Amino acid sequence: MKIKSGFPRPLCSVDVVIFALINSKLCVLLTKRPLSPNEPFRGKWALVGGFVDKNLDQDIKSTAIRKLKEKTNVDTPYLEQLGSWGSATRDPRDWSVTIAFYALLPKTLATKDKNGTNENVKWAVIQGSSIHEELAFDHMEIFKSALKRLRSKVEYTSLPAYLLDEKFTLSELQKTFEIIVGRKLEKSAFRTRINSVNLVTPIEEYRTGSNRPAQLYVLSKKSEPLYFKRTLKPVTDE
Repeated sequence: MKIKSGFPRPLCSVDVVIFALINSKLCVLLTKRPLSPNEPFRGKWALVGGFVDKNLDQDIKSTAIRKLKEKTNVDTPYLEQLGSWGSATRDPRDWSVTIAFYALLPKTLATKDKNGTNENVKWAVIQGSSIHEELAFDHMEIFKSALKRLRSKVEYTSLPAYLLDEKFTLSELQKTFEIIVGRKLEKSAFRTRINSVNLVTPIEEYRTGSNRPAQLYVLSKKSEPLYFKRTLKPVTDE
């Protein structure tokens, strides 16, 4: 039996910062706010998100998964709760609280989203620690917090591997790490690092191109990221 509360309830939503590598650039998925007269920040760009639906969502993670599915039509291989934001001023409609998540999408899934030709949804290129677009509500703060979390965890986890397609080369894996941390990494140290935790498994396939065929790999364990004992080693000047 549910007990009815006499307390006023704030607006409750979930926002998801969705990252992907598009054309070798780290991007975040944005959606355009509705143009309806009663909507705040009409026509402005915002993170993917929406209100909790008590009839559809069992918990806040269910809301995040549902909103991500609505915008991309895919399931993310990685979703993590980021934090919560709330105040009497973040939404002009009422006292509001949002629980933020961040998600990682492989390139193939990111470029096949059902809104790929929809002008109200786009991938914004991340430049340094920001993006060119102005965001509604406090979404820029949430985005920057997610980006900081991602870059921090890259230093000691295998998180960037979730941005790759199922099959990849070791060079592609290293390049993905480098794009996120924003610096070159020492090749031999990087490979020693990933071998130390059995991050990847070679398969009997090769990627062909202008150079000699490159061995393809898959993740040895997909369910959760692996943790390294040491942080990433950058290229040193000779």
